[in-house]
Amino acid sequence: MYQRILVATDGSTLSKKAVSHAIALAKLSGAELVALKVVPRYPQSYYEGGLMLPSSDIAKIEKQWTTQAQAVVDAVVKSASAKGVQAKGQVVKAELVSEAIIATAKKQKISLIVMASHGRKGLKRLLLGSETQQVLTHSAVPVLVLR
Repeated sequence: MYQRILVATDGSTLSKKAVSHAIALAKLSGAELVALKVVPRYPQSYYEGGLMLPSSDIAKIEKQWTTQAQAVVDAVVKSASAKGVQAKGQVVKAELVSEAIIATAKKQKISLIVMASHGRKGLKRLLLGSETQQVLTHSAVPVLVLR
């Protein structure tokens, strides 16, 4: 059924639920698992919402974010491997999480995307946006959403 499943994770409790389901589904279908963590780029100017910091400090912050993201992805790969699922991890830097997920799915020839949704409604959804909604709306690949 599925040859390659992408699980998008941010390391949160809710996304760990999505990871567990993705691993179980990959095991059932004999699929390879691709764990993805998208790291935002640090805002470069005051107008983008960032503090005015020297570029060396920004580089340190982005390196720290990438290191933390790699740890999250490595934990998913280790968990999948322990359950007999072939897995690999990927950390991607991008400004828009949803676009990075969709682009990775296309590049990796993914047959299913698994991700969590916080289920925000009303003003919170409007202010915070919904990466999951964007992926659902724009992905050509089926998406399994867990809450």
